[in-house]
Amino acid sequence: MKKYNITLLLLVLMLSIAAFAQQGGKKKLSKSETPFVWEGANLYFLLTDRFNNGDTTNDVTLNRTEPTGVLRGFEGGDIRGIIQKIDEGYFRELGINAIWFTPVVEQIHGATDEGTGNSYGFHGYWARDWTKLDPNFGTEKDLAELVDKAHKNGIRIVLDGVINHTGPVTKEDTVWPQEWVRTSPECTYNSYLNTISCTLVKNLPDIRTDSNAEVALPQFLVEKWKKEGRYDQEVKELDAFFARTGYPRAPRYYIIKWLTDYISDYGVDGYRADTVKHTEEYVWSDFSKQCDYAFALWKKNNPVKVLDDNPFFTVGEVYNYNISSEKLYDFGDKKVDYYANGFTALINFELKYDAVQDYETIFAKYSNILNKGLKGNTVMNYMTSHDDGAPFDKSRTKNEEAANKLLLTPGISQVYYGDETARSLEIKDAVGDATLRSFMNWDDIKNNPKTAATLLHWQKLGQFRANHPAVGAGIHALISKAPYVFSRTYSKAQFQDAVVIGLELAKGKKEIPTGTIFKNGTVVRDAYSGKTATVKNGKVTLDTDFTILLLEVKKK
Repeated sequence: MKKYNITLLLLVLMLSIAAFAQQGGKKKLSKSETPFVWEGANLYFLLTDRFNNGDTTNDVTLNRTEPTGVLRGFEGGDIRGIIQKIDEGYFRELGINAIWFTPVVEQIHGATDEGTGNSYGFHGYWARDWTKLDPNFGTEKDLAELVDKAHKNGIRIVLDGVINHTGPVTKEDTVWPQEWVRTSPECTYNSYLNTISCTLVKNLPDIRTDSNAEVALPQFLVEKWKKEGRYDQEVKELDAFFARTGYPRAPRYYIIKWLTDYISDYGVDGYRADTVKHTEEYVWSDFSKQCDYAFALWKKNNPVKVLDDNPFFTVGEVYNYNISSEKLYDFGDKKVDYYANGFTALINFELKYDAVQDYETIFAKYSNILNKGLKGNTVMNYMTSHDDGAPFDKSRTKNEEAANKLLLTPGISQVYYGDETARSLEIKDAVGDATLRSFMNWDDIKNNPKTAATLLHWQKLGQFRANHPAVGAGIHALISKAPYVFSRTYSKAQFQDAVVIGLELAKGKKEIPTGTIFKNGTVVRDAYSGKTATVKNGKVTLDTDFTILLLEVKKK
């Protein structure tokens, strides 16, 4: 990690926070300035290794040359590839304002075979050294450039953090010391303890996150850091961290320190926390506190790069959590409120089931829960993901419907890479999660008109969502059942946002009511077709070739 004069930085931080508090702690928004709102974010989730290959020189590193099972080896995607797509405007055109990519820390060097052929840590969840980037993904310089360019394009960066486990043991990768990890029993998932004090699967050593016993650094890390010429610096930083926090030198606190360094070093905006329910909830509370500290530190050291006054964002993967549970996850013998333990949001595993219902049932349900039982927090919705073997529309035959129901449902939308291009989720001979993780189908955009049309639909909806916080973070209200028309309204400080949306409309000329959202005489623009109209008698008439209207007040 980077070198800092800790004493000087602490002094600067304390003085800056005091000054910030005296100014009220918030930036004032003008009536016309559209704020970035996490509750309504349009987030893109990608597997770093499977999105775009921007640097072919790092396709094979660390002697990872063993043949693998189908889609279980490194395929070349990297940080440089993400940067290229930012430069090309791909995310901007898709209306993306946050990107979450799989972990890029150094993975185990060897391969493991659990019956599906050799597998390498291409997915990023098999950490070997949390303090260094894996050469297959790129360099620290690449990561710094990525965050900087994303921010300049109005895009927030969310890293993926694993505290629950190390990578598997292989011929090249030794097991961590027993005071650091447990290697048995395997989880049975029938109680709280049998979900957290165990290994998720065989040969995935579980970090002893429940332990407060002080442990020394693993010898292999000591030797590695000395060989790399950074042992003294890493130890110095650890000493400063434990002196500042007063935490015992327990396993979880080492990893918390290593993960939060990426915030203070690079200014990333959020963390998606992996395997949350498999770790004690208080671990995430401490993690959140240190994330907040690191983010404040970065902001004070980089004032000209600060985007806004949004706090650090944390979203937890509590597998099978659903929005209907509101703030509690039920283990059967214990209920846990993860929102009260450091999380802004949780991934919602329910939308893919709700998606079989009509639009109004979905939209009204989510708006009601988010504005009542979950008010002050939110969920991140998805239709497909990297480890959900039963996604909505696995055969990719309902692409426009999937876009409508994901991007127009209240909450954060998680676009999984290739949702917008109908990337296949059924790959021949791929087993388990592998079938969900094929390389991004860039050629289809160029060569297949149907793919291009699908992408265009996602782009139009995505841009509308990004331009209007009301879509994801606002209050939903039905205007008309037939034709189906609804509104979304949102306010923050001086900022006011209101839109009217119509779905399943007739092609050609159509008249829809706008309720009380737009005054008579208001000129509105349909963001889908680009056409404009004037509100008369509480109605709008437009002639378009589409069955959807996305109405906003036309800017002067």
